[in-house]
Amino acid sequence: MIDILAIESSCDETAAAIVRDGRHILSNVVASQVELHRRYGGVFPEAASRQHTRDIAPTIRQAMQVAELDWDDLSAIAVVNGPGLAGSLLVGVNAAKALASARGLPLIGVNHMEGHIYANWLACDDGPEMPPPFPLICLIVSGGHTDLVVMHEHLVYERLGQTVDDAAGEAFDKVARLLNLGYPGGPAIQRAATEGNPEAYAFPRALNVGPFDFSFSGLKTAVLRLVQEMRRDQGHEIETHRQSFADASMAATKAELPVADIAASFQAALVDALVTKTVQAVGQFDAAEVLVAGGVAANQLLRERLTEKSPKPVRFPPIRYCTDNAAMIGAAAYYRYLAGYRSGLDLDVIPYLAIV
Repeated sequence: MIDILAIESSCDETAAAIVRDGRHILSNVVASQVELHRRYGGVFPEAASRQHTRDIAPTIRQAMQVAELDWDDLSAIAVVNGPGLAGSLLVGVNAAKALASARGLPLIGVNHMEGHIYANWLACDDGPEMPPPFPLICLIVSGGHTDLVVMHEHLVYERLGQTVDDAAGEAFDKVARLLNLGYPGGPAIQRAATEGNPEAYAFPRALNVGPFDFSFSGLKTAVLRLVQEMRRDQGHEIETHRQSFADASMAATKAELPVADIAASFQAALVDALVTKTVQAVGQFDAAEVLVAGGVAANQLLRERLTEKSPKPVRFPPIRYCTDNAAMIGAAAYYRYLAGYRSGLDLDVIPYLAIV
């Protein structure tokens, strides 16, 4: 048995987990900062790193207690060293290095996005019994990333495309803020969209940016322009060329907007772009399955549309493992451990670490 203590602190969640043999979760503890950052409408980096400093030790301690393991039972310590917020990453990396040094355990640095992919290997009561077969098309959709990747075998990736501007999760957050729906934006947009008409507004899909690339800046701007036009029609003063998303979101409270229809139409456009490019990749590369990873993988419309349109089976992690957690880092670290990857105590954070 290989039991790995994994630590995740790349953004605004302090997490620790112990994963056995890359699939079996012995513990998974997450100290969320959502309420801390809700007042800002997004993650405030300095506040996030300070909160990580407060939460890291008790989170690790709780993960060990829940798993009912001693330090001598562990095979290695894994930690995310990128991509993410530099200050947040440092807290987790420094804690992992200190523990590895003090306990004489191997240290394994893990890419955060690779962790999201490996959430699909976790054994869960509400998930598939068997791990995914290769080759795989992986759609990684989160607050900071939108990538389409071929996974040929464990730890071997080929990037097909990525976002050329905003990530899908970032677009969700900004449009939710514009419509005064709150933070985080993905769940807020999804809730509002349930009461709306997804065909009310013909928002752009930006399908011509590259064979497998994505672009959501134009979609986001189209929503902004619509809100500005509605405000103008209602007699509100506006400076279209100068008004930012923050300005427009504050002004939107004074206007009566068809929020549900806008949210539903925006969500439909974004999901359509993700599904179209992913299905094209499946056909071209003859993948055995499709994996979806990252926080946006929790979106119900994406799950339904991609499952419906894909010619091959589609696998999503259980929703609780779509957002940032340490169990997925433990799963990825297991395969790095087997492959002989080890990090030195000079392991540093790389905020823009790429998966390929």
